[in-house]
Amino acid sequence: MADSKEKLFSDFGPTSTQEWMDKITVDLKGADFEKKLVWKTNEGFKVKPFYRKEDLEGLKTTDALPGTFPYLRGTKKDNNTWYIRQDIVVEDAQTANAKALDILKRGVDSLGFRLKAKDLSADYIATLLNDICPECTELNFATCQRHTVELARLLVDYFKGKGYDLNKLKGSINYDPMEKMMTKGKDLSQFAATAKELVEVMEALPNYRCIGVNALTLNNAGAYISQELGYALAWGNEYLNQLTEAGLPVDSVAKKIKFNFGISSNYFLEIAKFRAARMLWADIVKQYAPACDCACMMLAHAETSTFNLTLYDSYVNLLRTQTETMSAALAGVNSITVTPFDKAYEAPNDFSERLARNQQLILKEECHFDKVVDPAAGSYYIENLTVSIAKQAWDIFLKVEEEGGFLEAVKAGRVQNDINESGKARHIAVSRRKEVLLGTNQYPNFTETAGEKRPIEAGACCHHHEGTCEHPFATLNTTRAASEFEALRLQTEQSGRRPKAFMLTIGNLAMRQARAQFSCNFLACAGYEVIDNLGFKTVEEGIEAALAAKADIVVLCSSDDEYAEYAIPAFKALDGRAMFVVAGAPACMDDLKAAGIENFIHVRVNVLDTLKEYNEKLGIK
Repeated sequence: MADSKEKLFSDFGPTSTQEWMDKITVDLKGADFEKKLVWKTNEGFKVKPFYRKEDLEGLKTTDALPGTFPYLRGTKKDNNTWYIRQDIVVEDAQTANAKALDILKRGVDSLGFRLKAKDLSADYIATLLNDICPECTELNFATCQRHTVELARLLVDYFKGKGYDLNKLKGSINYDPMEKMMTKGKDLSQFAATAKELVEVMEALPNYRCIGVNALTLNNAGAYISQELGYALAWGNEYLNQLTEAGLPVDSVAKKIKFNFGISSNYFLEIAKFRAARMLWADIVKQYAPACDCACMMLAHAETSTFNLTLYDSYVNLLRTQTETMSAALAGVNSITVTPFDKAYEAPNDFSERLARNQQLILKEECHFDKVVDPAAGSYYIENLTVSIAKQAWDIFLKVEEEGGFLEAVKAGRVQNDINESGKARHIAVSRRKEVLLGTNQYPNFTETAGEKRPIEAGACCHHHEGTCEHPFATLNTTRAASEFEALRLQTEQSGRRPKAFMLTIGNLAMRQARAQFSCNFLACAGYEVIDNLGFKTVEEGIEAALAAKADIVVLCSSDDEYAEYAIPAFKALDGRAMFVVAGAPACMDDLKAAGIENFIHVRVNVLDTLKEYNEKLGIK
C-alpha cells in the first residue's frame, strides 16, 4: 500500500547552502547579510541565522558518547535524570527538619541546609536529620567557612553512628573560600591546609563533594556565559592544583570538587555552556594524570539566576526560571534549584516554593526531560554553540593561568573588576532596552503598584556585622538588572503623586497609534499614569483635552513628516502648563529644539536616564 503512494519528496532535490544564500540575498533587497542576520553574542562570537550538516564537519563534539570521557554529552548513559533540590535556611533544627520531611513528600529528592556555625553539635545534626533517609536523598550543607571541617566531622560521625552504607550516601558540603573573598572582600587565601583536612575527613563519604566552585555568584553579578565558564574552570583548577601540591592524589581531589553554576535566560547558549563545561573540565583534570577517567567527570549543580528577577510583574519571573530550568535539564546537569519567583522582594513562602518545585516536576513528569540522554545532540546550532563557547571560555582560562592562577587574579581584583564591568554593561543595556525585562523596562503593567514590596539585595557577612568586616580585596556587585528601574518607580509611588501622561494623537493613523503605544510603555516604566486617545482633529483640541485631564506631561504622537506642522503649534498652545514631549526623532528635530522643545523619546534614548530626568523636572524625589 505504502509503495503505491505517490512519493512527493522525490520531486524536490537537495538545496545547497549557496542556493539558500542566493535566496536570502534576494530577500534582503541589498541589505548587508552580516549586519541584518548575523548575531554577535555578548561572548564575542558570531551566530549565523542557519546551520547545515556541513557545519558539523571537523567538530570533535560529535564523536563523543554519553557517559564516557570527555563527558560532553553528559555523565549518564541510560537517562537524563537529575535531583530536584530545595534549600532551607535553618533557624531552628526541629522546624527545619519538619519542613524537610514535608517537602520530601512533594517531589523533592535533594535538600540544601544552610546552618549557623554557633549551633553546630551532634545533637543539632541528629535533630535536623531525624527520619530523613540519607541513602535515598541527596543532602547538601553549608555553614561559615571557618567551621566547615567541624560540620564535616559531625556528619561523618552521624552517618557512621546510624549504620548507613557510606557508599550509598550522596551530597555535598560547600567549602569555597575564594567565593567569600570575591563577595565579602575577606582574606581567606590561606585555605590549602583547611581544604586538605576537609578532603581527608570526607574520604569516609566517597560520593560526597566538599570543595565548591560557586560560579553562580558570577552569574548573579551579571557575568557573560563565557566569563562564568572560563573563570569557573580556572577556579576549580586552583583548588585542584593547590591540593595536589599539598600531597593529595588528584583522583581524591577531583572527586571532591562540585561546580555550582547559575543559569541565565539565554536558552541555547546555556545548554551549550554546560556541555562545554564538562568537556573542558575533563580535559583539565586529564592533564593531572588521574588513575581513572571517572575522576575527570564534572558534577554540576545549576541554580536559576537572581540577576534578572524583578519586583514588578513578578509572576513573569516564573517564565524566566522555567526556560532557565529547561536549559539546564536539557544540558544534563546533576541537580537543579529553581529560585522562587518572589525572592527579589521577600522571603519565599510555601506558595512560591511549591511553584518552584513544580516547575521541575513538570519537566520530569509531564515533559519527560529525564528520559532522553543529551537531547541536544546533533543539533547543528547547539553543536556549533558548544564549540564557540568552549573556545571563548578556554581563552579566559588560559589568560588567568598565564597571569598566575585564579587566586592571584582574585587577590589582584582582576576577576571581580572584569565581572563588574560586564554587569555594568548589562545594566546600561537594560537602561537602553537592549536587554529587555518584561514588566520592568518594557511593557510594564500600567496599573501595578509595589504596595509593601521592597527589593531585597545581598546582605552583610556571615556575622551580620557589616561595619566590623575587613575588605582587603575588591568585591562583586550583585545588584539585579531591574534594580534601577524599580528604584525609579518606587520613587514615583512614594512621592504621593502619580504624574499623568496624556497622548496627543493626531495625523497619520498608523504612526500615531504606534507612537502612542511606545510612549505609554516608555512612561509607565516610571509608574506614570498614561492616558491614550483615539485621535484629535487639531492640536488645540488635544491640548484642551489634556489640560482638562490635568495632565502633567503631554506627548505629541504623529508621523515624522507631520511633526513639522503640528509640534510647534502644540507646544505654543500648551504654553508651559505641562511638560511637552515629542514621540520620535524627526528630521526637523533641530528646528523644534530651536523653538524651545527639548523633550524627545525614541528607541535610541536611554530610557532610565530620561525618566530620571522627567522625575526631577516634575519635582519627584
